[in-house]
Amino acid sequence: MKQIHMVDVVGQYKKIKQEIDSAALRVIESGQYILGPDVAEFEREVAQYLGVKHAIACSSGTDALLASLLALNIKPGDEVITTAFTFVATVETIVLLQAEPIFIEIDERTFNLDPTYLEKAITSRTKAIIPVHLYGHPVDMDPLLEVATKYGIPVIEDMCQAIGAEYKGKKVGTLGTIGCISFFPSKNLGGFGDGGMVITNDSNLAEQLRMIIVHGSRERYKHEVIGINGRLDTLQAAMLRVKLRYLDKWNQTRREAARRYNELLTNTLVQIPYEAPYAKHVYHQYTIRVPKRDTIVEHLSKKNIPHAVYYPIPLHLQPAYTTSKFPKGSLPLTEKASREVLSLPMHTELEHDQQAYIVESILEALK
Repeated sequence: MKQIHMVDVVGQYKKIKQEIDSAALRVIESGQYILGPDVAEFEREVAQYLGVKHAIACSSGTDALLASLLALNIKPGDEVITTAFTFVATVETIVLLQAEPIFIEIDERTFNLDPTYLEKAITSRTKAIIPVHLYGHPVDMDPLLEVATKYGIPVIEDMCQAIGAEYKGKKVGTLGTIGCISFFPSKNLGGFGDGGMVITNDSNLAEQLRMIIVHGSRERYKHEVIGINGRLDTLQAAMLRVKLRYLDKWNQTRREAARRYNELLTNTLVQIPYEAPYAKHVYHQYTIRVPKRDTIVEHLSKKNIPHAVYYPIPLHLQPAYTTSKFPKGSLPLTEKASREVLSLPMHTELEHDQQAYIVESILEALK
């Protein structure tokens, strides 16, 4: 059996090496390394794939979130409703603008923000809502959008883990005001370094976003708004254009790997990932819930099986984001999930015998 990887980016690259190398060499030979033609083409192709009017490439998923908040004019003291069960970037960008993250509980089955808690969290200071399509499973967007529309609050979909996922047949990221994508190497559509994108159907917002990621400028040395250096490198765009052509196939491969895991783990003490009737899950992570997680982690480590916990400390309990408004115990479902979740190897190169060995090892630990 081959070595098991948590994410096998090298194995994936080797299968399309010639195409990737050719794309990279084309850019290197052109000398157009910043905002070269591949960036515009990549934006056009992603917009077409997702069915949106505008796709604006940027330097990371974090900068996609930051640019979105800037475009929506989020100010110090504003409130942004989101989840504490996510990667830090979701909240980091809110706090950098001196706005206040307001956390609401998760759905225990999907681990996503639960819209049933949303309306009670809204105040006169609420200026945005950021649902996170965690692990590749869509948030239940209809009830969320109903509340957002009622109060006139823009919605930023953090789809950094969920490109290609669908909610009731529509691609996530296209349902709210803005969608934010990450092309971090381990993502379903991963680059060869950092990269991101913002998508929207709002032409005015798109114009703002394009300025923001180039130092607030449309015209060189004329700065109309506060911006950032948030451009996507042309090299990344060229290589991501190659990988975009494989995305649907790769997402299906992940779904098939998840199905195999599910079959192997059925009728055990392991709680397998839930896929809601409205959802098409793309399994950026295959995340189970287990009793006595530490025992299983220790056993997997002894057997050289990679694994990860996303996320062991929810954001309202992180030292940088602790506030009196959300003390320990204030989000019990979130805190319980952080003690029980465990992500198993999940990628396009995962083999059947590797999955069988992983599951066998988990069941040994549970005994």
